[in-house]
Amino acid sequence: MKNSAYLSDLSTQTKPMKASILYVEDDETLSFVTKDNLEIQGYEITHFADGLSAQVEIKNNISAYDLCILDVMLPEIDGYALAETIRERNSQIPILFLTAKSLKDDRIHGLKLGADDYITKPFSIEELILKIDIFLKRSQVSNNAVSVYTLGQYEFNHKNLSLKLGEEEKILTQKEADLLKLLAEHQNEVLKRSFILENVWGEDDYFLGRSLDVFISRLRKYLGNDDSLTIKNIHGVGFNFETK
Repeated sequence: MKNSAYLSDLSTQTKPMKASILYVEDDETLSFVTKDNLEIQGYEITHFADGLSAQVEIKNNISAYDLCILDVMLPEIDGYALAETIRERNSQIPILFLTAKSLKDDRIHGLKLGADDYITKPFSIEELILKIDIFLKRSQVSNNAVSVYTLGQYEFNHKNLSLKLGEEEKILTQKEADLLKLLAEHQNEVLKRSFILENVWGEDDYFLGRSLDVFISRLRKYLGNDDSLTIKNIHGVGFNFETK
């Protein structure tokens, strides 16, 4: 497939804040044009064309990056395995999947492994930059604000991405923390799915709605040791984080 047809040159646009991105993609044309356009926007891009080389870098140097962009179908080691390796070493760094697969189960599988979002090929550079910007802006807000919430028996620190119950601590992903923060700020209120998606994912989209369900399931599991906390599904509307 010729990818250059849907990748545009954005050299005239305003550069976002600088960030270091790990980019893993085996398609030579796509990776060249994507890397070039992202560098024009001011990002520092480290590119790998196969999963094995990327895994070595992840094991040795994942702390050097602000965000990871992973193709799913890669030589030697696929993107799913890379996501698992990343999460073993860093629970906070955002992971964005690039995938040609459109089946819901494939997308949900990636999210369950710890990915924060995905883009389906073919994609536009504008869409990719929008996703990156959303992640980086939220990380910046998170780093500049102290947000500690008492949720039943839990202590939730959004800045540190930590959820504590007594001596036990769970480190959340950035997306999990952003979602829990939104729920914590609207306790005992019915939040529409569209409101949650626009505030956490940046847009209201059908497939992102499936992602939301995955993340809600994770939070229910994390909060499962306190019966006073319930995330209720309001059919056809959204969710209500009930706290007693």
